[in-house]
Amino acid sequence: MQPARQLFGTDGIRGVAGQYPLNAATVFAIGRALGSRLIRANAQARVILGQDTRESSAWIGQALAHGLAKSGVGHASAGVITTPGVAYLVRTHGLAAGIVISASHNPWQDNGIKLFGSDGAKLADSIEREIEAEIFTHLDELEKSNVRAEMDMADLLPGDAQLRSDYVKWLATNVDSHSLRGRRVLVDCANGAASSVAPELFALCGIEATFIHTTPDGRNINAGCGALHPENVAGHVSEAAGKFEMGITFDGDADRALCCDSEGNIVNGDGVLLVASRDMKARNLLPGDTVVATTMSNMGLEKALRTSGINMLRASVGDKYVLEEMVKTGAKLGGEQSGHILFLDGDSTTGDGMLTALRVLDVVARSGHSLHELVSDLELFPQIIKNVPVSERIPFAEIPAAAAAIRAAEAELNGNGRVVVRYSGTEKLARVMIEAESREQMQRHAEAIAWAIQNAIGVSV
Repeated sequence: MQPARQLFGTDGIRGVAGQYPLNAATVFAIGRALGSRLIRANAQARVILGQDTRESSAWIGQALAHGLAKSGVGHASAGVITTPGVAYLVRTHGLAAGIVISASHNPWQDNGIKLFGSDGAKLADSIEREIEAEIFTHLDELEKSNVRAEMDMADLLPGDAQLRSDYVKWLATNVDSHSLRGRRVLVDCANGAASSVAPELFALCGIEATFIHTTPDGRNINAGCGALHPENVAGHVSEAAGKFEMGITFDGDADRALCCDSEGNIVNGDGVLLVASRDMKARNLLPGDTVVATTMSNMGLEKALRTSGINMLRASVGDKYVLEEMVKTGAKLGGEQSGHILFLDGDSTTGDGMLTALRVLDVVARSGHSLHELVSDLELFPQIIKNVPVSERIPFAEIPAAAAAIRAAEAELNGNGRVVVRYSGTEKLARVMIEAESREQMQRHAEAIAWAIQNAIGVSV
């Protein structure tokens, strides 16, 4: 068994900005380690940096750039841009790697570092382990230096507007922009990276978009808005009484998107997978009539797909693991309930909220059906997710009370529901998900498992 990664989670390195592992010395070491790896393979290696709108993104970007430079690696900057924007640019501009400074859906105090290879895909776990080992070889020396002081007054990395424009133009080529002209949508940009991309993209496609939460101040990213709060855009659409055909909401780095129909009913990633898979099958773009979802996707999605002759595979949570399963099986569509959707029938290599929004709009336009009609037969099983803040990640099998509660839930459900208990890869949380036909069963077992975990390794919040 390979050792567990100490810095990398399911989506890069994430934590509270200014605290380990996102203190300046460690960030500098990350830049040096990545740079050293790249320069050994290519003496002319260059990387691209992009970031979301958190106030800490400035000094983190500067620390990374400093570390890269110490290893002899230069960089280009796209400034504030979406995570999938960096994935696109690294593979189309002949760069050795891409770095995104973002904590996605996390609050402004957090930040993160996401890495992409030259192919625009997130790094494999094995490569992340190798980079970690090199980071740790530098840390003792770097912790003694005063790297943080150099970053205190840093401004945002200057971004090349042409790079962002290249990404926007590519997005627009993925759909028939003519069919989208005049579509009326409300768009929540979460005061994040979408604020710098969505207005330009939707205007290019001729979409009549109204935008909210597009004034980032460094601390309001995801604050009561965006994909963490889809009820926000849904409420606005409902109150507008027919003004909008649908609503779209992004998370902080816009690698995922959720929607709502014209009546304000939320359509999550499961609903998007259903809409997209049926459309792709009808156009012979769904190899093997197969879709890849995750362990968190609702059994109702599986049932609805089955009625359309579509098979659903489940991967571990995290769009990089969805991608791995898609590559292994040849699937062209996959995604997560949270709104990370991967379309591999084109040039995309990672979840892209902008692309997802365009594709959903495109299906609505071509089908002549509203989003509400397209998901009308999706009957979701009752599902509850309880998040338990934890102090450490002990295997659940080694927590007797938790293991017993999980076994009891699985035995009682007996195939008529699901139990998924896992640690978050991006936060210090244990996530308890129960799906059952009975709400009483669902609530009872979720509380029992959560209590057992809380009692063993929980922390008060």
